[in-house]
Order: sequence, then C-alpha cells, then structure tokens
Amino acid sequence: MKQEITFRELRESGYTEKTISQEMQTNLIARIKEGKAVFEGLWGYEDTVVPQLKKAILAGHHINLLGLRGQAKTRIARSMVDLLDEYMPIVSGSEINDSPFEPISKYARDLIAEKGDDTPISWVHRSNRFFEKLATPDVNVSDLIGDIDPIKAATLKLPYSDERVLHYGMIPRANRCVFVLNELPDLQARIQVSLFNILQEGDIQIRGFQLRMPLDIQFVFTANPEDYTNRGSIVTPLKDRIGSQIFTHYPKSIELAKNITAQEAKISDEDRGSVYIPELAKDLLEQVAFEARESEYVDAKSGVSARMTISGMENLIAGAKLRKIETGSERTAVRLIDFVSVIPSITGKIELVYEGEQEGADEVAKLLIDRAIITEFEKRFPRVPKLEKEGVKTPFSNIIEWFDSNYLELNYTDVDADFIENLTSIQPLSQLMDEYCPDLKGSNRAFCMELVIWSLAISKKLDRSATENTFKFDAEGLSESYYGDN
Repeated sequence: MKQEITFRELRESGYTEKTISQEMQTNLIARIKEGKAVFEGLWGYEDTVVPQLKKAILAGHHINLLGLRGQAKTRIARSMVDLLDEYMPIVSGSEINDSPFEPISKYARDLIAEKGDDTPISWVHRSNRFFEKLATPDVNVSDLIGDIDPIKAATLKLPYSDERVLHYGMIPRANRCVFVLNELPDLQARIQVSLFNILQEGDIQIRGFQLRMPLDIQFVFTANPEDYTNRGSIVTPLKDRIGSQIFTHYPKSIELAKNITAQEAKISDEDRGSVYIPELAKDLLEQVAFEARESEYVDAKSGVSARMTISGMENLIAGAKLRKIETGSERTAVRLIDFVSVIPSITGKIELVYEGEQEGADEVAKLLIDRAIITEFEKRFPRVPKLEKEGVKTPFSNIIEWFDSNYLELNYTDVDADFIENLTSIQPLSQLMDEYCPDLKGSNRAFCMELVIWSLAISKKLDRSATENTFKFDAEGLSESYYGDN
C-alpha cells in the first residue's frame, strides 16, 4: 500500500492525470507491444472476442457483452481491471474517488480550496477500482445514482438545497473505475433511462439539484440474448449509447473446452495425484456438452453453460475418490461407469423443451451421455452396422460372438487391477484394441475398452443392465439401456 502524500508532492513527482479510457489504452498498447496476453484465461476467444475487445478499448467505448450463459462474460468484465494503472491518486476521504487535479464533489473542492498544495492524497489500488451490480427488478435510481439523505441533513443541520446532503449511489462511487452491470435486460426500463446522461454526456443528476457531476467510468454491460423476450429488453436509446456490442460464444472444439474445464474445475492437488483421468474421459465429458447444445430435447436459446462440464469433472473426480476411499486404494482412475456421477451435473444445468420434459431430465441426461459415447467411439473405430450380412464379419463380430457364451460385469467397487483384468479377459476386445488403438496403455486402454462395450450396447448389439454398483453386458434380451439408480 502506497503512503499518503500531499498534492504538492504528487505534482512534483511528475504524475500525469489520465482518464480511465486513456489508462486502459496505454496499458493495452504496452501489453501488445511486449507480446503479453491481454486477457488471461479466455480460451477460444483469441481470434473472435479478444480482437473486438481490443478495438473497443482503443476506441474508448462502453461495452455490451451479449451471449448465452456460461460464456465467460463476467470473467471478461472483471479482467478489465488488469488494464488499469496499479495505483490511482484521490483526494483523501473522497467518497467518489475525486481526482485532485479535477475535483467534482463539494467535499473535495472545499478541501483543496482550504489546504491547497497541502491537500492529503491517498492511493487506490486497481483491485479496488471494480464495481459490479446484478440488475434485478428491485434496483432503483437511488441505488445506482443517489438520493437526498434526510438523516445527513438533520444531523448536519443543512437545508435540502445543500449538496452535502446527497447520498451517492453505486455509479458515482465508481468514478474513475470499471463498473459492470450484469443482466442488463432485467433492469426496469425507467431505471435504464437514468443511465442515458451518464453514457452520453458523462454526468449525473440527482433529484432537483442543479449540479452536473461529470463522471469518468468504464461501463461494461452483460446480457443474455434470450432475456430480450423472457424478462425484458434493453431500451433502444440506451443500446444506442453503448459504443460496442460484442457477441461471445461457446468453445468451438473439444480441446478448447478441455482447457476451460481444466482451468476452472476445483480439484485439489491431492486428488490430482491420486485420481487419474484418462484423456478419453476428458474428451467424452466435453462431448456431452456439445451433444446437449445440438439436442432436440434441450432449449438452444437458453444455452448449455461451460459450468456443466466443470461441475461434471468435479463429480467424476468425486465418484472415483469415493471408490478409492471405499476400497482402501491409494490410487484409482476414472472409468466410463463413473459417468453416472455426471448425471446430476447435467440435469441441473440444462433447460428442456416440451419434448425433453416429457422424456424427463434424467433420461435426457443418459441419452446425451450415450450420444457422446457413440461420437467418441466413431472417432476411433468403424461405425457399428445396424444390420450384419450373413457370412460377412465386421470388426466387432468376434466380440459379439464372445458374449453368446459369456457375460461381463463391470463393478464400480472393483480395484483398478481387477477391473482391468476383467476387461482384458475378452480376447477379441484386446485384439480390436491392438489393431485400432495400439498406443493406449493402462487405464487409458481400459477406458477405451469400456467405450467399445458400451457402444455395442447402445447400438443394440449387446444387452446392458444395471444394479446398484454393477453394469452387466451380455447377448440376452437386448433391452433398452439403463444406468441404474446410483
């Protein structure tokens, strides 16, 4: 924390007064020239959103981030603070971060008039220059702009015409800071109108006061396109005053999605060391989200948040960790049967259309996992034919024939060695792996072997049934697939 100094010392130090827009532009340009990342942790936006953000900042625009839930809008808004100077000087005691060079409140003007060069100057760190407000229907003008404080007037024995009786709202207190207003369409239209002057002329008006208080604020708004019809809308004059509207989007590849999940999932170092996650398991989890975004049962306008796979990864780890504890093992690996643990993460993160509601959230979640399994399977193996020609073998014929006289039980509670031995006992399955995935070893190979068995069951070549801790695969019945109740 920098020590308090006087106005004279500030001037003599060579400090140059800058607007918040100039601060951000200067620091943005410096980062670009040094080859540093401007926004940390924004995977998949390098060629789309980030260039637009850079241009908006260089243009000095207020920004509206428009996109479905779970597209890092709030993360982008919060990262704007990193483009501010480390410390900002203010008149000590100012409620609205008055610049000593251009004071705008009566308090700061009177203090400078009284003390001149001896005016005390405090420093505000950039981490304290971020204000965030969630727009809800109960937000009013007093919350955002301010109002007359009758208690202050009575205590100080001041008339209501005195500027000192004003209570400043969140926006004046965010002077020379970044102010984020989330879910803008939820803000009532009459409240949105109160923002017109701030965005256009840069000043505010409180009640009947004749003052014009020029504020220096970087506004960032966020909104979900669906909110325009569900709950409200951004009034046209306000939208017209926002310089840049930038659309966000979901990751466009599995690799980018995996990077986001790895970055955001809360997994302890201990769990990372004792629970192994096969790469295919990570791919499969992300593919579930991709399938959900294309599903006819899921409301596409609502979107499928990246938080679904983040929560799913945490549940996967938790499921494997529970097995490790119950079996007394020191280590374990995530299995395909552990994806039962992901179902609560899916059902809590998707909005269903009418047809999905008829199916039921649990059944839709299971269907999405099945579709993801088939998609990942077909990236590595030939497609399973719906009909087999007599006398013509497919790559899976020997595996299917093995189940004519055998069955496979995959137990959730088996230790890893027993689980892998159970899978490798199917000789035709091992031969298939040697042909199509010869480089896979250990738990990665076991997970891929599971993938084959599950894909054959989903394709109605094997029967799959479940009890509390066991999945059984055989050639009898060929019933519909169920995941059990665990």
